[in-house]
Amino acid sequence: VQLQASGGGLVQAGGSLRLSCAASGRTFSAYHMGWFRQAPGKEREFVAAISRGGSRTYYTGSVKGRFTISRDNAKNTVSLEMNSLKPEDTAVYYCAADRTIADVATTERSYDYWGQGTQVTVSS
Repeated sequence: VQLQASGGGLVQAGGSLRLSCAASGRTFSAYHMGWFRQAPGKEREFVAAISRGGSRTYYTGSVKGRFTISRDNAKNTVSLEMNSLKPEDTAVYYCAADRTIADVATTERSYDYWGQGTQVTVSS
């Protein structure tokens, strides 16, 4: 599967952005999907994930209550709605797909396919 992330940009603290990730192929619903981010000088970290059918979602603690992950299997898309953005949310955001038959993973090494990343910059 090929992934294309979009929706990044520059926003002031407290603002909102919606990231989207479009997937190619006919088996999108077979993949758990995740969002990761990498800030300058830091390792890539888990942000959010959603199960194949969309019934289960997971978030890292720093974004709980502010970010919402969702997916539309009919349109082969996964989205990340980001509200109340903070300067520390500044990073390149990546979507990823996990073909495992196990449950949703929150570790980078579990994901098999990655999009190219989209830059999110939050100014103070």
